Amino acid sequence: MLKAFNMRKPLLAILSLIAIGLHPANSQALRIPDTTNPVCLTGRRIGVTEIEIHYSSPGVKGREGKIYGTNVVPFGYEVLGYGSTVASPWRAGADECTTMSFSTDVTVNGKKLPAGKYAFFIEVHEDSSVLIFNRNYKEWGSYFYRKELDVLHVPTVQRKNLPVSQERLVYTFSNQTDRSIDVNLGWERWSFPVSIAVDLKSTLLEDIRSQMSGAIGFDPPSLEAAARWCVNNDTNYNEALNWINTATDPRLGGRNSFAALSTKADILKKLGNEKESAAIMATAVNNASVQELHGYGRQLLNAHKLPEALEVFQKNFAKSNGAWPTNAGMMRVYSAMGNYKKALEHAKAALAQAPDETNKKFLEAAVKTLQEGKAL
Repeated sequence: MLKAFNMRKPLLAILSLIAIGLHPANSQALRIPDTTNPVCLTGRRIGVTEIEIHYSSPGVKGREGKIYGTNVVPFGYEVLGYGSTVASPWRAGADECTTMSFSTDVTVNGKKLPAGKYAFFIEVHEDSSVLIFNRNYKEWGSYFYRKELDVLHVPTVQRKNLPVSQERLVYTFSNQTDRSIDVNLGWERWSFPVSIAVDLKSTLLEDIRSQMSGAIGFDPPSLEAAARWCVNNDTNYNEALNWINTATDPRLGGRNSFAALSTKADILKKLGNEKESAAIMATAVNNASVQELHGYGRQLLNAHKLPEALEVFQKNFAKSNGAWPTNAGMMRVYSAMGNYKKALEHAKAALAQAPDETNKKFLEAAVKTLQEGKAL
């Protein structure tokens, strides 16, 4: 009986508090969302740059032609009342202020904006407007706008009299590339374009550096990939050399593969150390598989380094006793050098070795072209 009484005591205490209009200390009031202006969240990624827009979406609600230049969206700056005595721009949405955040530095319509989260306002005018990015992203709408906290003002030219009216205010994305995207605010028959761009190389490099400072900074394949990225993008050679030195250090679990050694050779060459680069590349070639040597020969061929390509293809041919795809490599380099007779000999040999229908068809066409005395 005593046990049952003790179990009822907390419930009785709570009921007593409710009866006299009080609430337990840890309780929360009931929250029912207001759906008048739906809260929206949208975003995109450009390279490693995250873009996020948070806004509330008002409706036209029969006010077409009575949105812009009215108390709904005033032109310029206006004192909004309700305790606010400051002339404010449009909040570019409804309710709480619209925010835009960028995880890296960007440019907005060609002007630099540092990484961060911003309140987004628009100084609207009849023919052209100004985009405003402000540090105080916690304010309610733009009622307590502080101009001294503006970080960036960007002119833009809005589009008006659009053929279709947009009932709900919306932010959309278009024209995305690997380093830019267009953001568009559309409401009623007006739209406001915003062009966002990033420095892809520098943002990727900083992201790679950040990753390499973590656990993968001890992982040879990751170190190798980071170093190769620097070579391919002509940047950060000294740090890349440190990465590849660690990746190839046998004491740290590194390996002297063709890919790793050729990356190191490329970095040393970029740094002007031709002698050491050549020595390491020679070791890389000796360690290479048939396919790796073939790929390296193709790279030299594409770079129009014909003597070097011939040497690599010949080495691969001899090393593998003419196995696939070394005859195809010899065919390519002799064709590039104008020796169609030798190229044809190797083309016929490669055709007999073709491992699949795709290669067979290519080589049949190559044989025909060479027989006509034409380069591949």
